[in-house]
Amino acid sequence: MRVLLVGAGGVGTAITRIAARRPFFEAMVVADYDRGRAESAVAALGDDRRFVAERVDAGDEAAVAALLARHRCDMLLNATDPRFVMPLFRAARAAGTGYLDMAMSLSRPHPEQPYEECGVKLGDEQFALAEEWEKAGALALVGMGVEPGLSDVFARYAADELFDEIEEIGVRDGADLTVEGHDFAPSFSIWTTIEECLNPPVVYEAGRGWFTTEPFSEPEVFDFPEGIGEIECVNVEHEEVLLVPRWIDARRVTFKYGLGREFIDTLKTLHRLGLDRTAPVTVPGPDGPVAVSPRDVVAACLPDPATLGERMHGKTCAGTWVRGTRGGAPREVYLYHVVDNQWSMAEYGCQAVVWQTAVNPVVALELVAAGVWTGAGVLGPEAFPARPFLDLLTEYGSPWGMREQ
Repeated sequence: MRVLLVGAGGVGTAITRIAARRPFFEAMVVADYDRGRAESAVAALGDDRRFVAERVDAGDEAAVAALLARHRCDMLLNATDPRFVMPLFRAARAAGTGYLDMAMSLSRPHPEQPYEECGVKLGDEQFALAEEWEKAGALALVGMGVEPGLSDVFARYAADELFDEIEEIGVRDGADLTVEGHDFAPSFSIWTTIEECLNPPVVYEAGRGWFTTEPFSEPEVFDFPEGIGEIECVNVEHEEVLLVPRWIDARRVTFKYGLGREFIDTLKTLHRLGLDRTAPVTVPGPDGPVAVSPRDVVAACLPDPATLGERMHGKTCAGTWVRGTRGGAPREVYLYHVVDNQWSMAEYGCQAVVWQTAVNPVVALELVAAGVWTGAGVLGPEAFPARPFLDLLTEYGSPWGMREQ
């Protein structure tokens, strides 16, 4: 397998370090708008000649397609932020390669009833082209990070091996991470975090379909494993709610994030001030008026999550809570994956959240390369057997767990 990795930020760099330990691919081209970032990611791997650095604008479909062709790539692995999903998705289709991402095409709220009705949902633009991919016999594996991604694999595993009927699938994410020297330092892209947390959350119910609620709605306290403990979780927009019901029969699907009150209050303040907006505003500059995106300014003012590892302490947990019946008796489980920042920094030099995100697409690529995961069209992780993925994830040195509730 020959892979074009677009994006050499925190997650992209972690992908290279994880993949470098595996023999399943022939070449990985690491491309970024900032060539220096791509070169740094490659240089850190020593003399592994499978990796080469390139510069590319993720929004330039023709340039990305040309790069795929020049390096004879089989797969495009998208490690950029969600703004670039569609140009990269289209570039892969134009080049005749496969495609894998960790976040899906952006949503747009309903213009009149944003907290009741769905507008354009996450992934709608990609699923609109599913028939084109299927007819071409090409695979677009979407939402294959940790959440979405591993959380969806857990949902498929529960449906296949743990339950006869499923009442609810609820992804629950929480952490006890702290960062020395920072009062507010998100461990993941603030651009993506704002998008997820301030958009109307989506809920799925059988018979009703997808609908929306207010941001941060339905708070609940969830007890996370391995010492993380109880954290208040709230509804957040996320791809799992849009993916799981397409392949798994469940009466209700939700996603709740353990953000913490301080984090929620900060996001609400950004929203009140209009600093979450992506549309440019005009501000004075030394050479005249300049158009800037408020959200990009917020991102520029905060530390790069990839640089926080040395000052970060604690664990992060991604998991899927499932409630239903088995053999006629009620059952409730939490399937989870915990990464300790001290371990990920010592083992890979990557902070826990980006490492946890990065390991899953590499596992998926290896399964595709081996012919264990096969298919055509636009497919989520739920479309594939879960057991091979979970076994391989454990082989990578990062086991998962299950707790009977």
